[in-house]
Amino acid sequence: MLKIIIADDHAVVRRGLRQILLDQYAGAFIEEVADAEALISKVMSENWDVVISDINMPGRSGLDALKQIRLTHLYLPVLILSIHTEEHYAMRVLKAGASGYLSKDSASEELIVAVQKVLLGKKYFSPYVIEQLANNIDTDFSKQAYECLSNREFDVMKLLASGKSVSYIAEKLSLSVTTISTYRTRVMTKTGLSSNSELTKYAIENQLL
Repeated sequence: MLKIIIADDHAVVRRGLRQILLDQYAGAFIEEVADAEALISKVMSENWDVVISDINMPGRSGLDALKQIRLTHLYLPVLILSIHTEEHYAMRVLKAGASGYLSKDSASEELIVAVQKVLLGKKYFSPYVIEQLANNIDTDFSKQAYECLSNREFDVMKLLASGKSVSYIAEKLSLSVTTISTYRTRVMTKTGLSSNSELTKYAIENQLL
């Protein structure tokens, strides 16, 4: 029996993904969890054929969960879903060890194809991502500053650029205010910016918001 676990903090999204999967795999066992901690716990305690996880959840992110899963389950297929465009997240997801990346907007058309592919031990990425991979070979020197940020720094940068306060970000990411302030300092240093308003302008210019 095919066993699939879905991690997303929105129940309506989980139900939608479940229905898409059951339409194709009527006899599948599908578990739902709402955050990364629950996902990691389930993966560590049970056997699964495919993991489907949102990239942004309360507390630890989907990428955090992916990295933890990869420490003990090197070959477990993990598909990452996001509302964000492939341009800004797909490469990060690939480098973190995901089996594939899907935009939630295209999940209804691509999810089953992606699942079928990763079950065969292959990776699923759109033609756009494949093109990006080809274009990025030996071109690290041309990276934008934001591409040099860690995944957590990138998350903090986007929240700061969208006008969120340090205290709000700390609560959202389940981290301390001091930790978020440290991330903010790193972001400013790596991007060469000095204020949140400059960060907002930079994010808009690079289509990160």
